[in-house]
Amino acid sequence: MNKFIILYLYINKNKKMTTHQMKLTAEPFSKIEDGKKIIESRLYDEKRKQINIGDNIDFVCVENPSKKILTRVKAIYRYKLFNELFSDFPPQYFGGKSKEELLEEIETFYSKEEQQKYGVIGLMIELVK
Repeated sequence: MNKFIILYLYINKNKKMTTHQMKLTAEPFSKIEDGKKIIESRLYDEKRKQINIGDNIDFVCVENPSKKILTRVKAIYRYKLFNELFSDFPPQYFGGKSKEELLEEIETFYSKEEQQKYGVIGLMIELVK
């Protein structure tokens, strides 16, 4: 085992896990709940810079705030634009059918200017049982 992996494991083992909260509309919420969406895409803004591998994300359904899903962050992928992020993974990982559909949807939330200013991330998640 190389030194980086040992150091990484030591740091993460001794790091306090944080739980973050994020809101989702009903459709992506149910795709995560059903295990059909395994990467959540967001701007890499100040709030998302606090997220680390191993942290939990508690997703709350906007239309029904009593519905929540607890997930754990398995990996974080940083990119300049969503176009680049969506090019590196199958659209199904994001709960979509095509890259074009994903871009059209995400750009209703985040402008190209915001993407260029902050960058973007893909958070690979797993459901916490």
